[in-house]
Amino acid sequence: MLTSLFLAVFTLMQLNCENLFDCRHDSLKNDLEFLPDGERHWTPYRYWKKLNQTARTIIACGETDNGEAGLPDLVALCEVENDSVMEALTRRSLLRHAHYQYLVTRSPDSRGIDVALLYHYRSFAPIRHTALSVDSSLIGHPTRDILYVEGRLKTGDTLHLMVVHAPSRRGGEAQSRPHRMAVAQRLLMAADSIRERHPEALIVMAGDFNDLSSDPAIRYLAEGGMEDVSQKAVGRKNGVEGTYRYQGVWGSIDHILVSAAMRKRVVDVAIHDADFLLEEDERYGGFQPRRTFKGYRYQEQGFSDHLPLIMHFK
Repeated sequence: MLTSLFLAVFTLMQLNCENLFDCRHDSLKNDLEFLPDGERHWTPYRYWKKLNQTARTIIACGETDNGEAGLPDLVALCEVENDSVMEALTRRSLLRHAHYQYLVTRSPDSRGIDVALLYHYRSFAPIRHTALSVDSSLIGHPTRDILYVEGRLKTGDTLHLMVVHAPSRRGGEAQSRPHRMAVAQRLLMAADSIRERHPEALIVMAGDFNDLSSDPAIRYLAEGGMEDVSQKAVGRKNGVEGTYRYQGVWGSIDHILVSAAMRKRVVDVAIHDADFLLEEDERYGGFQPRRTFKGYRYQEQGFSDHLPLIMHFK
């Protein structure tokens, strides 16, 4: 029994869904472009297509290299609008028989963008969770909360997981850099608090950091004892070298960072670059993520402008 527990391997998936909005107006949020009569003509058909495309991506990330079916044990999601979207994804999409439960933030973000965690009850049992807020005075406007979850794996190990979607580079990288540094500081503050009580704590930070591994915010986290295990991740199908492509250049702005104790448990980290998630880049050549929108032009067969990260750990 002890041997089987020690050999248990878990799968954590991370994905920025690219604007997974419902098509109903929230009077407290600026979501007008994602309404049927909005700029993106976000109809119920397009919404449910998006839900099932997201579900299809999650299902594919649980498959093994030899084609065996499975599902990720944990799924960290960015750019989900609200609890309604998560309810539809887990109860009414292609994932409806997967038995996923979820936790989601309710951030002060002006557009209503949140982060969420899917978990399978047989693999992970949350003990407590909370939203870690970022000081908006450091950014100039409310931003997305960080979802912190402490839970028990089926092996009995306690896992501390933080799901993050850092502020974008709108206005330029240099001008917006302090915004992402504020998020990194909040993350490290939380990690330090955990490690003060439990020096060997298993801590994972996963999400869209809107920064490369070489940028200040990620380096700050590394200097604070969090290792970016996704730094050298490549596509396991087509060998792509990033989760996001901008002007023909691949880069990874999605990351999975772990504490020193957790690093010993990591088996591998890869980018899920399945053929169905890619399309030809007509302007720059090569391939790019098959996104839902090119500008404001809807692509019915699109999935997301980001590719998923997958980490296996013991």
